[in-house]
Amino acid sequence: MPVFQLSGSLLFPPPALAREDGLLAVGGDLSVPRLLLAYQQGIFPWYSPGDPILWWSPNPRLVLFPEEFHLAKRLGRTIRQQVFSTTFDTDFSGVIRQCAQIRLDTGEGTWLSEEMIEAYQRLHDLGYAHSVECWQGGKLVGGLYGVSLGAVFFGESMFSLAPDSSKVALAGLVDRLKGWAFELIDCQVGTGHLQRLGAREISGEEFSTRLAQAVAKQTRQGKWSNP
Repeated sequence: MPVFQLSGSLLFPPPALAREDGLLAVGGDLSVPRLLLAYQQGIFPWYSPGDPILWWSPNPRLVLFPEEFHLAKRLGRTIRQQVFSTTFDTDFSGVIRQCAQIRLDTGEGTWLSEEMIEAYQRLHDLGYAHSVECWQGGKLVGGLYGVSLGAVFFGESMFSLAPDSSKVALAGLVDRLKGWAFELIDCQVGTGHLQRLGAREISGEEFSTRLAQAVAKQTRQGKWSNP
């Protein structure tokens, strides 16, 4: 399959035309309208700093259905013992910057350039991107962020500075999304870490069908309140 070059128009090629590795298109921008259009179709940006913007739609797709989340006994005990406290949309900037920094500290490199961070911060300011924070002793020690449209949460990244902190943040997110009847969490591509928590791969065709139904529902736009 060819890789499509985006123009200034707010258009994406059909996700089914992505290459085998998931790459669909190159170019465009990270404006709010383009990002929202991309996520509505299951497309997301992922590229290294200094490279052109690359847009992806992998097949198969890793998703977590909230009701299939696996809460291990140890994790459940940690939650019950209140080792950490969990909040929503309290420090979005801190979460996304920690997601970037922890990868730099471990030598992995990061796709979260300043351009990307600013783009998701704009989505957060408009009530489309959300964070879950995990605190210990008043310090941010874990968390995750992503984009919410309709009844779908598109998970982008997570970090952990203390054992199980990111898992506690995910458990808090799943509990919240269950209460709101969210249909799925998009995890993008397969990782053993998320699969051990209940995520599984589905075909791109099934993902597109489920996505279209779920994003048609009303979006909970705005800051997510804390319990």
